[in-house]
Amino acid sequence: MAWGQRYQLGAATAVVAFLQMELALHPDLEPIAFLLGRWHGEGDGEYPTIEPFRYREEVELDHVGKPFLSYRQRTWALDDGRPLHAEVGYLRAAGNGRLELVLAHPTGVVELAVGSVTGRRIELASTFVMSTPTAKEVTALERTVRLDDDGVLRYELRMAAVGVDLAVHLRGELRRA
Repeated sequence: MAWGQRYQLGAATAVVAFLQMELALHPDLEPIAFLLGRWHGEGDGEYPTIEPFRYREEVELDHVGKPFLSYRQRTWALDDGRPLHAEVGYLRAAGNGRLELVLAHPTGVVELAVGSVTGRRIELASTFVMSTPTAKEVTALERTVRLDDDGVLRYELRMAAVGVDLAVHLRGELRRA
């Protein structure tokens, strides 16, 4: 991965290229290295309290040589392109196939989840969900992610929120960008 930064120095702009090298992948990340990169695709959303919807999605997972992947995700409505959701955080490798997910949602929700990777399938379940005073109540989240033989990253997100028990909320299919 090449790193670079642009600095504004008064009227002059200096471009500083540094660390022109590939960072070694931390050994604990090897089981989830299949996630690395930029992914894009589409998905379907539903929940007992809302009308079904379709969305476009972009996800990026990267590393800096430490035992975690940085994660950025955002979605747009397929019908009119309006922004729908975004998440940022980290997927931490805890050794022996164990994983920890740390996410912040701009809707005022913070999510901590634990789980595991087996082959190219990841299962995560929230252990802690906290909402700001103005956020909708979310009490639990579960995620299943798998990379199939056709190269498609498929996922399902289940959510318990606003008085509804755990139910499917999102299903998507992503391909490498």
